[in-house]
Amino acid sequence: MENDTIYEYEDNYYYYSYIPVDDESSPQEAVIKFDPIVLSIFIFMFIVVLLSLIGNILVLVILGLYEDLKSLTNCFMFNLALSDLIFTLGIPFWACSYIWSWIFGDFMCRSVNFVFSVGFHSSIAFLMLMSLECYVAVAHPLSVWTKCHSSAVIPIIAWVLSCSAALPDTLFSEAIKDPTEPDTLNCELNSVKASVSVAYEQNIFLVVAFSVMSFCFIGILLTIFKAQTKKDRTLRLVFCMVVVSFVRWAPYNIVIFLQTLNHHQIEFFTQYSVFAQLNYAFHICRLLAFSHCYVNPVIYIFASTKIRNHLKALLQKMFQRQMNTEFYQAEIYSDSSM
Repeated sequence: MENDTIYEYEDNYYYYSYIPVDDESSPQEAVIKFDPIVLSIFIFMFIVVLLSLIGNILVLVILGLYEDLKSLTNCFMFNLALSDLIFTLGIPFWACSYIWSWIFGDFMCRSVNFVFSVGFHSSIAFLMLMSLECYVAVAHPLSVWTKCHSSAVIPIIAWVLSCSAALPDTLFSEAIKDPTEPDTLNCELNSVKASVSVAYEQNIFLVVAFSVMSFCFIGILLTIFKAQTKKDRTLRLVFCMVVVSFVRWAPYNIVIFLQTLNHHQIEFFTQYSVFAQLNYAFHICRLLAFSHCYVNPVIYIFASTKIRNHLKALLQKMFQRQMNTEFYQAEIYSDSSM
C-alpha cells in the first residue's frame, strides 16, 4: 500500500511531508481543492478584520474615556482588546497567502507568525487573569489581590511572557519553497523539531490555561451556591468570553497535535486519507481561530448594559459634533453667498 503512505525526508533541515507528484491522489491536490472557495475565504477574513478593527477600537476608546483603568477587570479587558487588535494586523497577510501563496518574504513571515503567536498567548493569558480576578473577588473578597491597585504591573508581565512564548514561532519561521511547486512559497516552520515543539508548547499552554479557568469557575459556582448570592454581570461576561475562546482555539490545537503524530510516523496518521482530512481540518480550524479576534468586543458590548450606554453616549457625541460642523459650514456658505 505504497500509495497510501506519506513519505518524509529532511533536506537542509527543511521538512516536507508529501506523496510523490505522479500519484493521482497527492496531498497537494487536496490543498488545491480549496481553490473554488478561496474567494469566500478571502471575503470571510476581510469581514473578520473589519469587525475586529471596529469592535476592538470601540472597546479601547470606551474603556479609555469612560472607565477606570485602575480597576483590574477594566485593565485586563483593555489589554484583551489590544491583544485582539494586534492579532488582527496579521490576518490580511494570511488572507493574501491563500490567493497568491506567500509573497512577503522571510521578515514578514517571521513578523506575522510573531503577531499570531503573541495574539494567541496574550488573549488566553488575559482571559485567565480575568477568571482569576473573578474567582478571588467572589471566593476571597478580603484578600490582598482585591486591594491591589498596581494594575500596570500584571499586564506588563503577561505581555513579556506572551512575547517570550512567541519567540520560537518567530525564529524558526521562513518562506519555504513548496516541494511539489518550486515557484510557490509557504510561510512555515523550517524543521520537524520546531514544528513539533511549537505545537506542543501551544497545546500545553492552552490545557494549563483552561484548567486554571475551569478551576476558577467551579470555585465561583460552589461559593455562589453556598452563599446563595446573585451572579455578577461581570462574571457572566467573562464566562461567555472564556467559553467562546475555548470553542475557537481548541479545535485548532487538537488538529496541530494530531498532525505531530504524522511527524512521529504513527502508522494511522501516515495514511493519505487521514493526512488529507487533517489538512482540510487545519485550514478550517485556523479560520475559526482567526475569527476569535472580533468576538470578544461583540460579547463585551452586547452583554454589558453599562458599555452599551457608554457606546450610545459616544455615538451621540460624535454625531452631534458632525451635525454642528455641518451647520457651521452651512452658515459660512450662506454668509459668503449674500
